[in-house]
Amino acid sequence: MPSLTQRVLARVPERVRPVLVRHRSLVKFLLVGSGCFVLTLLINYALRLTVLERKPVLALTLATVAGTGVSYLLNRRWSFRSAWRRREPLLFLLVSTVAIGVNVLPLIASRYLLDLREPWVSPVTRELADFLSGMVLGTFAAMLFRFWAMRRWVFTRVEQSVVLGPVGARPGATGTVGARPGGVGPQPGARVRSAEAGAGEGDG
Repeated sequence: MPSLTQRVLARVPERVRPVLVRHRSLVKFLLVGSGCFVLTLLINYALRLTVLERKPVLALTLATVAGTGVSYLLNRRWSFRSAWRRREPLLFLLVSTVAIGVNVLPLIASRYLLDLREPWVSPVTRELADFLSGMVLGTFAAMLFRFWAMRRWVFTRVEQSVVLGPVGARPGATGTVGARPGGVGPQPGARVRSAEAGAGEGDG
C-alpha cells in the first residue's frame, strides 16, 4: 500500500515531482519547520501577552525551546528517518542550542542595538520590529543553520526504510542503513531491490 508521501506526490504535477523526490528530506524539513514556526509563534505571544510581557527575549527563547523539542521528534522519525545513535540527542541539543542563539540574535540587535523599543518608538513599531527580527529573520536564519548542521552532524545514519521510487511503482523497494543522510538515496555499493525481485531470486 502506498505511503502518505507517495499518495501526496501522485497529486503533484509531473514536472515538479522529480524535484520534490530528489530533495524530499529538505521538503519534509521545511514542512516540519513551518509547523514548529506556528507553534513557536503561538507560545511566544501567549507568554508575551501574559507572564512575560516585559521579557520578550526570554519569551522567544522558551517558545523556541518548545518548538525545537517537537522538531526533533518529527525530523528524526520523518524528515531524516534517522537510525538511533547514542550521541544523537546530545548532538541535537548542541546544534539546537546554537540555533536558539542564532534565532534570538536579530531580536537582541533590534531591541538593544537599534533601540527599537519604548520609549524610543511607538508600541506598534516595537511589535513590528520584534516580529520581523525575531520571528521572521531569526527563525529563517536558524532554520538554515539547523538543516545544514543536522545533516552534517546529527542525523547521519538512515534507518532501513522504504525508498521512494517513481510514483505508481509497486511498493516494497527497500534501502539499507548505508543510504545517504536524509534518505536521499543509497550510497555507492548499497543494494536496493524490490521484495518481488528478492523472492524471485530465492525461487531460482
